[in-house]
Amino acid sequence: MSATTPAPTLDISGTPRTPITRLASVEFRKAIDTRAGFWLATSILALVMIVLLIFVLAVDGQKDFGDLLSVAGGVLGYFMPILIIMLVTSEQSQRNGLVTFTLEPQRSRVVIAKFLAGLLLAGTVMILAAVLAAAFTVLGAITGSSPSWSLDANLLFNGFVLSNVIGILVGFAISMLVMNTPAGIVAYFAYSLILPTAAGILSALSSGFEKIAPWIEFNTAQTPLFTGDYQPSGEQWAQIATSGFIWLIVPLALGLWRLMRIEFK
Repeated sequence: MSATTPAPTLDISGTPRTPITRLASVEFRKAIDTRAGFWLATSILALVMIVLLIFVLAVDGQKDFGDLLSVAGGVLGYFMPILIIMLVTSEQSQRNGLVTFTLEPQRSRVVIAKFLAGLLLAGTVMILAAVLAAAFTVLGAITGSSPSWSLDANLLFNGFVLSNVIGILVGFAISMLVMNTPAGIVAYFAYSLILPTAAGILSALSSGFEKIAPWIEFNTAQTPLFTGDYQPSGEQWAQIATSGFIWLIVPLALGLWRLMRIEFK
């Protein structure tokens, strides 16, 4: 009898892993290379321009840079998380999860890459929005106002950067939990529009619920970040942390657990 020739094997144990920076750059390109992602990002910036133009032309009095930056940040806070939702849910909705998780079998690294890509994308959009706010401040000066260029550090960090980063994290957590683009967008708008309205109604009807609402409803807890002096007290930071654990950490942990166990088909 002739000896059986063993089947050839390919040893890749010594091949270095794909750098996380490369994975993040791929995810970043995936977010804006599609027509949906590109036009959504473009539409968000266009909406920022329209709202700033209306503010400059319609509002009487001073149009300071800080005011315009707050307006731009408010627009981004509502719509930028949708970019993150589309980025995170692309594998499930576009049925390319088999490709992604075959090229990178360690799914946690893909999640980290998506998170980094989302932060980079959001940071780019925020910088462009700040540039637009500065440009419309100049326009306000041309139209006759005398705007102030001074900027409160609390407004910049809490009211613009931190509040938008929290919105990004919320979009990331929701999308990780539902893993579907339409469902993720619906869930986000339910969270950002319907839930605060319901909490406000219940707070108006019950003084007891008004006291506990900031501890369990994340939108209510975030109010000090973009109102008043943009400087939450110690108790308000505790409310942000507690409600943030409920609406960020828990959905994200459940989403990660689900992603590690799901079978892509």
